[in-house]
Amino acid sequence: MATKRLQAKCLCGGVRIDADIDEQEVGACHCDICRRWAGGPFLAVEASENVVLAGTDLLTVYESSGWGERGFCNACGSTLFWRSKDATHYAISAMAFDDLTEAAFTKQIFIDSKPDWYSFANETQTMTGAEFLAQFASEEDKPNG
Repeated sequence: MATKRLQAKCLCGGVRIDADIDEQEVGACHCDICRRWAGGPFLAVEASENVVLAGTDLLTVYESSGWGERGFCNACGSTLFWRSKDATHYAISAMAFDDLTEAAFTKQIFIDSKPDWYSFANETQTMTGAEFLAQFASEEDKPNG
């Protein structure tokens, strides 16, 4: 699939995001922080290049961990994105996009943090929190074998 330029925005339209999306794949994060922040699993589309934010006077960014921060509109409260602190990787709220007609729900992370009282019917790739975080561990931090 070719890269496609997509637009997302908050509820009031004050904060807008334009991003190049390689794959219209929606993922769900079930970590405790995402569920508290988004009011449920955070459904997002990944973007890493050419992310342009407009309306930044209404954007509030919250440092939620040592490696990431979360953006939301301070006028309407919409959850907009998680991004790495170096702003090289974004997980943009799938619900904020104007057009995700080609999207597929493909993966779930922190599946071990998901409460037992809900589940998705879709067949997806699933990863525990440890499996997900291991992808980012430096070579010296990885176990031998």
